[in-house]
Parts: sequence; C-alpha cells; structure tokens
Amino acid sequence: MSDAQHITVLLNEAVEALVTDTSGFYVDGTFGRGGHSGLILQQLAADGRLLGIDKDLAAIATANQRFGDDSRFAIAHGSFAELAALVEARGMTGKVAGVLLDLGVSSPQLDEAERGFSFMQDGPLDMRMDQSRGQSAADWVNSADEDEIIRVLKEFGEERFAKRMARAIIAERQKQPFTRTKHLAEVVKEANPAWEKGKHPATRAFQAIRIHVNNELGDLETVLEQALTVLAPGGRLVVISFHSLEDRVVKRFIRRQEQGDPVPKGLPIRDDQLNKRMRSLGKAIKASDAEVDANVRSRSAVMRVAEKL
Repeated sequence: MSDAQHITVLLNEAVEALVTDTSGFYVDGTFGRGGHSGLILQQLAADGRLLGIDKDLAAIATANQRFGDDSRFAIAHGSFAELAALVEARGMTGKVAGVLLDLGVSSPQLDEAERGFSFMQDGPLDMRMDQSRGQSAADWVNSADEDEIIRVLKEFGEERFAKRMARAIIAERQKQPFTRTKHLAEVVKEANPAWEKGKHPATRAFQAIRIHVNNELGDLETVLEQALTVLAPGGRLVVISFHSLEDRVVKRFIRRQEQGDPVPKGLPIRDDQLNKRMRSLGKAIKASDAEVDANVRSRSAVMRVAEKL
C-alpha cells in the first residue's frame, strides 16, 4: 500500500453545493480516499445518512478504517453505474438529497506503480479501478486489432497520432507482448512525432486506454440517468470532471434535462408540458489559483451542479 497522499479537489465547493438538508440521505459515488465523504459527514446531523461507492478495493479498506464506526455511513464495493440498484436496496429511490461524482483517478491509484496507471513509473500494465474483475490494459493492448486501438486512442485520448501508435503497438507486441507500463510508454513515445510542451508523449494514449478498460464514459452516462431517478425533487447532482470528454457528457446531460422532451418544430406547446427534469445551478466552477498552486492536478477540474425539479 502506498502512502501517496490524495488531495481532494474542490472539496469545500462540492460539499457546499451538495448538502442542502443535514438530515438527508446522500451518495458519494466515488469514495476515493474519503475526502468529500469526511466533510459531508461533518455537515450531517445525527439522522443524516451517507452511502459511499467505489470500484477500488483499497478505497473500500480506507472507508472501513476511517468511517466504519460511524452509524450514518455505509460503503458499497462496485461501480457508480450500479447507483439505482444500491439505492433501491436501501428503499431510498426518489428520496436521495444529493449525489456527488468526482471523476478523477485518485492520486494513490496514479502514484502506486503496481496499479499500472502511470507512464512515469514502471509497473504491471493493469489500469483497472476494480482489480477483482474485467480485462486489464495488458490483455486489451495485446489482443485488440488495429482499428480498435485507433478508435480508442482517437475517441478517448483525442490523440492525433493514433494510427502511428496503433501500428507501433501491433508491430512491437508480435516481438514481445506488453506486460509493463514502461514498455508501452516507450513504444508510444517513439511513435509520437510531435511532443506537446510540458506533456509526456504517452499521456493521451494512457488516458484513452484507462477510460476504455474501465468503461468510464459508458458508466458516466449510465449513472447520470440513474441519478435523475434516485434524487428527490430539489435533490442536487454535483459532478467534478477532469477532462473535456467527461465534462461534455455531463454538460449535455444537464442541458437535455433542462430543455425537457424534444418537440417537433412549430408545434404549439406550453413550457410546463415539456417535462423539464432539472435546472442547472450557476456556471461551471473551476479550482482557484491558490488550489492549483497547492495541487497541480486540480488545474483541469470542472464542477457542474444541477437540481432535480
């Protein structure tokens, strides 16, 4: 276990936006190392409740260690894409006061070489948030065909040189299958002809593979729909994203719920018949200069808040 410190991004802003009823039932869909959960519990009254969810077994261990004695808190091992079922099992569908999603990979995950997220440190090429199931990054990199590798690098990494990288990966794995992060990072680096200033040339490729292996965007779309079902009227949805792909999904979802059902052009219809489900609260919030100075990983964070109507 690493002693890597995880600094929670937009901690006060997120909890302030989330907690409107100190006796409410809340869900922290990405427990991580418990930064947000700790502050939420501080705000809650004796009859408030908090459910934490996380894919990562190390996060579950931290949750039990930190808050196991707090009767207001429960932790569930799984994906936040199982939100509806987890809330339903507690008889709280349509009664949840707030759902928080912090979509960043936690610092301990990034910093522990053996988790295989990092292109800076050598470790087994894994990248799974939940190491108890699913296909590892190595399994995928060694078996995916060229078209699929190109698609993943383009779609999830917005990588301009996806084609060159895919060809290099396939040529290399025929000589020696990938098992280590450093090996993959080197091959991708060599295939990248134009390095971005201040960015490791494998950054986008590693991001893309991580998103694919963990089905991050698919799970995000699922959980947003489910959040709408579990929230009580007036309940808050607070989402912190760390790259434009995630933020785009969140932004579009909120806008769609604000606009209500699509209506054919020219059809006379009253505003109250549109079935609007949410309203956006304020503009997107970014980390302050002071926070970015203290924690460089907060630089790309964007927080959006919406309320169920």
